Amino acid sequence: MLSKQFAVARPLSNLFLKPRILSIRSQVRCLSQADIDDPGMNGGYINPPREKRQFRDPYGDWWDKQERRNFGEPVHEDHDILGMLSLHEYTHFTPARGFFLMGCFITAVLGLCGVVRMTYPDRPSVPRTFPGGLDKELGGKGALWAPSDEDV
Repeated sequence: MLSKQFAVARPLSNLFLKPRILSIRSQVRCLSQADIDDPGMNGGYINPPREKRQFRDPYGDWWDKQERRNFGEPVHEDHDILGMLSLHEYTHFTPARGFFLMGCFITAVLGLCGVVRMTYPDRPSVPRTFPGGLDKELGGKGALWAPSDEDV
Protein backbone atom coordinates (compact mmCIF):
# COMPACT_ATOMS: atom_id res chain seq x y z
CA MET A 1 0.00 0.00 0.00
CA LEU A 2 1.02 3.57 -0.48
CA SER A 3 2.44 5.44 2.44
CA LYS A 4 0.44 8.27 3.92
CA GLN A 5 2.81 10.84 2.39
CA PHE A 6 1.66 9.96 -1.11
CA ALA A 7 -1.99 9.54 -0.23
CA VAL A 8 -2.38 12.96 1.42
CA ALA A 9 -3.55 15.64 -0.97
CA ARG A 10 -1.63 18.90 -0.59
CA PRO A 11 -2.08 22.15 -2.48
CA LEU A 12 0.47 22.94 -5.17
CA SER A 13 1.37 26.21 -3.48
CA ASN A 14 3.25 24.27 -0.76
CA LEU A 15 5.76 23.14 -3.35
CA PHE A 16 6.75 26.70 -4.22
CA LEU A 17 6.89 28.10 -0.68
CA LYS A 18 9.54 25.76 0.77
CA PRO A 19 12.76 25.48 -1.20
CA ARG A 20 14.15 21.99 -0.79
CA ILE A 21 17.85 21.67 -0.04
CA LEU A 22 18.88 18.15 -0.96
CA SER A 23 22.40 18.70 -2.24
CA ILE A 24 23.84 19.80 1.12
CA ARG A 25 23.44 16.32 2.65
CA SER A 26 25.34 14.61 -0.16
CA GLN A 27 28.07 17.26 -0.11
CA VAL A 28 28.60 16.86 3.62
CA ARG A 29 28.86 13.10 3.25
CA CYS A 30 31.44 13.41 0.44
CA LEU A 31 33.51 15.91 2.43
CA SER A 32 33.55 13.64 5.45
CA GLN A 33 34.81 10.72 3.32
CA ALA A 34 37.70 12.65 1.76
CA ASP A 35 40.34 11.04 4.01
CA ILE A 36 39.46 7.40 3.32
CA ASP A 37 42.40 4.98 3.25
CA ASP A 38 40.96 3.02 0.32
CA PRO A 39 40.26 5.50 -2.52
CA GLY A 40 39.10 2.72 -4.90
CA MET A 41 36.65 1.54 -2.21
CA ASN A 42 37.27 -2.07 -3.20
CA GLY A 43 38.75 -3.47 -0.01
CA GLY A 44 42.38 -2.98 -1.01
CA TYR A 45 42.08 -5.20 -4.10
CA ILE A 46 44.85 -4.31 -6.55
CA ASN A 47 43.50 -4.13 -10.06
CA PRO A 48 45.74 -5.38 -12.85
CA PRO A 49 46.30 -3.00 -15.77
CA ARG A 50 43.21 -2.27 -17.85
CA GLU A 51 43.84 -4.51 -20.88
CA LYS A 52 41.17 -5.99 -23.09
CA ARG A 53 41.60 -9.75 -23.44
CA GLN A 54 40.94 -9.44 -27.17
CA PHE A 55 44.38 -7.86 -27.60
CA ARG A 56 46.32 -10.59 -25.76
CA ASP A 57 48.30 -13.16 -27.75
CA PRO A 58 45.81 -15.80 -28.93
CA TYR A 59 48.61 -18.38 -29.34
CA GLY A 60 50.11 -17.85 -25.89
CA ASP A 61 50.31 -20.67 -23.36
CA TRP A 62 47.21 -19.69 -21.36
CA TRP A 63 45.65 -21.86 -18.67
CA ASP A 64 42.21 -20.70 -19.86
CA LYS A 65 42.49 -20.57 -23.66
CA GLN A 66 39.11 -18.94 -24.22
CA GLU A 67 39.56 -16.08 -21.76
CA ARG A 68 43.34 -15.83 -22.39
CA ARG A 69 44.04 -15.96 -18.66
CA ASN A 70 46.41 -17.92 -16.41
CA PHE A 71 45.42 -19.69 -13.21
CA GLY A 72 45.50 -17.38 -10.20
CA GLU A 73 45.86 -14.24 -12.28
CA PRO A 74 43.92 -11.37 -10.69
CA VAL A 75 40.84 -10.27 -12.58
CA HIS A 76 40.24 -6.60 -13.31
CA GLU A 77 37.32 -4.91 -11.61
CA ASP A 78 35.72 -4.32 -15.02
CA HIS A 79 36.18 -7.91 -16.20
CA ASP A 80 32.70 -7.99 -17.75
CA ILE A 81 33.78 -5.17 -20.09
CA LEU A 82 37.35 -6.34 -20.69
CA GLY A 83 36.75 -10.10 -21.07
CA MET A 84 36.65 -12.12 -24.27
CA LEU A 85 32.87 -12.54 -24.18
CA SER A 86 32.26 -8.79 -24.24
CA LEU A 87 31.90 -6.75 -27.41
CA HIS A 88 34.97 -6.71 -29.61
CA GLU A 89 36.68 -3.46 -30.45
CA TYR A 90 36.65 -2.75 -34.15
CA THR A 91 40.19 -1.92 -35.20
CA HIS A 92 40.09 -2.84 -38.89
CA PHE A 93 39.66 0.77 -40.09
CA THR A 94 40.40 4.07 -38.44
CA PRO A 95 37.50 6.55 -38.40
CA ALA A 96 39.25 8.75 -40.97
CA ARG A 97 39.62 5.85 -43.40
CA GLY A 98 36.00 4.82 -42.79
CA PHE A 99 34.73 8.31 -43.62
CA PHE A 100 36.97 8.40 -46.69
CA LEU A 101 35.55 5.09 -47.96
CA MET A 102 31.99 6.23 -47.24
CA GLY A 103 32.65 9.43 -49.18
CA CYS A 104 34.05 7.40 -52.10
CA PHE A 105 30.91 5.26 -52.11
CA ILE A 106 28.59 8.29 -52.06
CA THR A 107 30.63 9.95 -54.82
CA ALA A 108 30.47 6.81 -56.96
CA VAL A 109 26.69 6.44 -56.52
CA LEU A 110 26.01 10.11 -57.26
CA GLY A 111 28.41 9.99 -60.24
CA LEU A 112 26.59 6.95 -61.63
CA CYS A 113 23.26 8.76 -61.18
CA GLY A 114 24.67 11.79 -63.03
CA VAL A 115 25.95 9.67 -65.92
CA VAL A 116 22.60 7.89 -66.23
CA ARG A 117 20.78 11.21 -66.16
CA MET A 118 22.98 12.65 -68.89
CA THR A 119 22.65 9.61 -71.19
CA TYR A 120 19.06 8.56 -70.44
CA PRO A 121 16.73 9.44 -73.34
CA ASP A 122 14.26 11.97 -72.02
CA ARG A 123 11.74 12.58 -74.80
CA PRO A 124 11.80 12.98 -78.56
CA SER A 125 13.25 16.22 -79.88
CA VAL A 126 9.91 17.30 -81.38
CA PRO A 127 6.75 16.46 -79.42
CA ARG A 128 4.22 14.44 -81.35
CA THR A 129 1.10 16.32 -82.44
CA PHE A 130 -2.30 15.14 -83.56
CA PRO A 131 -4.79 16.75 -85.94
CA GLY A 132 -7.48 18.45 -83.91
CA GLY A 133 -5.84 17.45 -80.63
CA LEU A 134 -7.78 14.14 -80.43
CA ASP A 135 -10.56 15.80 -78.45
CA LYS A 136 -13.21 13.60 -79.96
CA GLU A 137 -11.13 10.41 -79.69
CA LEU A 138 -10.17 10.99 -76.05
CA GLY A 139 -13.70 11.61 -74.87
CA GLY A 140 -14.62 15.23 -75.45
CA LYS A 141 -13.94 18.60 -73.90
CA GLY A 142 -12.94 17.46 -70.35
CA ALA A 143 -10.60 14.69 -71.48
CA LEU A 144 -6.81 14.59 -71.26
CA TRP A 145 -5.07 17.19 -73.37
CA ALA A 146 -3.03 16.15 -76.40
CA PRO A 147 -1.15 18.83 -78.35
CA SER A 148 -2.71 19.73 -81.69
CA ASP A 149 -1.05 20.92 -84.86
CA GLU A 150 -2.05 24.51 -84.12
CA ASP A 151 -0.42 24.49 -80.62
CA VAL A 152 3.07 23.97 -82.01
